[in-house]
Amino acid sequence: MENLAGEAGALCRQWMRLAAVLLAVLAMAFAATNSRAAESSDIQISGSERTTSITVTLGKSRDLRTAIPFSDVSVGDPEVADVNPLTDRSLSILGKKIGTTRVAVYGAGKRLVGLFDVEVQFDVGRLTNELRRRFPRARIQAVPVNGRIMLTGEATDAMMLDQAVNIARQFGQEIINSVAVMSPQQVMLEVRFVEISRDAGRELGFQWNHFGKRTMANIGNDTNRLPIPPGTVQAAGVLSGGAPFGFLVHRFISGGAATDAMINALETQGIARSLAEPNLVALSGDTASFLAGGEYPIPVAGTLGQITVEYKKYGVGLAFTPTVLSQGLINLRIEPEVSEIDLNNSVSVANGITVPALIVRRASTTIELRDGQSFAIGGLLQNNTKNQVEQLPWLGSVPVLGTLFSSKSYQKKETDLVIIVTPRLVHPARPGDVLKTPVDKTLPPSDVDFFLLGKNEIPRKTASKPAVAAAPVGHMLEISAR
Repeated sequence: MENLAGEAGALCRQWMRLAAVLLAVLAMAFAATNSRAAESSDIQISGSERTTSITVTLGKSRDLRTAIPFSDVSVGDPEVADVNPLTDRSLSILGKKIGTTRVAVYGAGKRLVGLFDVEVQFDVGRLTNELRRRFPRARIQAVPVNGRIMLTGEATDAMMLDQAVNIARQFGQEIINSVAVMSPQQVMLEVRFVEISRDAGRELGFQWNHFGKRTMANIGNDTNRLPIPPGTVQAAGVLSGGAPFGFLVHRFISGGAATDAMINALETQGIARSLAEPNLVALSGDTASFLAGGEYPIPVAGTLGQITVEYKKYGVGLAFTPTVLSQGLINLRIEPEVSEIDLNNSVSVANGITVPALIVRRASTTIELRDGQSFAIGGLLQNNTKNQVEQLPWLGSVPVLGTLFSSKSYQKKETDLVIIVTPRLVHPARPGDVLKTPVDKTLPPSDVDFFLLGKNEIPRKTASKPAVAAAPVGHMLEISAR
């Protein structure tokens, strides 16, 4: 009995193994049937609906099945899609190039069976899966649109969006970006232009004039007799052309001959400070620019001897492109510029027209800062020194004594320029918030404040209230009409 029970158990186990194998084979066959069903399409064509629109992935094929037998197939653009008949009721379409084409199917006697409008698209399914794998916190999807790839959804920051666009360009060059960024992406850039110019100069000149009955001699730049005309004080050795601060004239008369001795002395020191603080707000990824200055015309030769006018900008200019990265890091591409008209270096063109030159201080760089951090992106120290000597040959080279026969000038100019930038993440004002302006704390003066008290503007809290109602501040036409 025990042997019979053992044989029965072994036989039962063998039947169970065979059943498991059969179930596995049936499952594989069912999956293959579903797969072929997913890759094929049954196209039902009636007499009134013979045109069907289908999409094919680039580099992949799609099998189609018709309810009516066909014998011939025609492709409008073979470079877009390739069609291979499989049977008299099925065909395979292979996507070769992004675009659209039409496939015509004919039956016996060249009777039109149906038309297929085929559109070959990018494989956006792979792209969507890649974006989900790389950015699990974002909801970015790829959709084919007329031969292009459009990204939709939301990204946490601009850095993630930029990376998603770069990945999408590996699947197609033309990307339509419709992704919204959830974090604040507006950046305000505070820029400070600080410029200091220092000038120093010293000049010393000697002039000798001898006027006799038969002879006249001059050492220096002036040959005029006394009394000294207005231009004489500038000609005795001030090489810069400015009027001397110290001037001495002495006349020696002997035997009817007069000798004039003139001494010029000038020492200058000056300092000029310039400060500009422009602020500008831009969206992350966009470029913002402004110019606080002006434009001056430049004549340009045209056709047939005509002269046209072009305008050159000058002043304080700024252009920057912010990109908000992760964790509040801001990538900045900034191009500040400070320029001014230089009339001392003008260029003469035809017909007596003079075009001035420009003194330009410009910088261009890319930096990364966090919200509220500052950085000096440019520092310029310019030092110009000029020495000039005019003297009488041979006598001017004699030590000590040669000073009486020469004019000397020493000039030095230093310019310091520093550009400091500070980016800040900003939010727009809430609805109902009042933004302050420079005139919020003051009011225009009334007639009493302006004519009697001599005030151009008055504080808002201390505005005078005269007993007699004064004429309202407004258009003078309205006041005179009364």
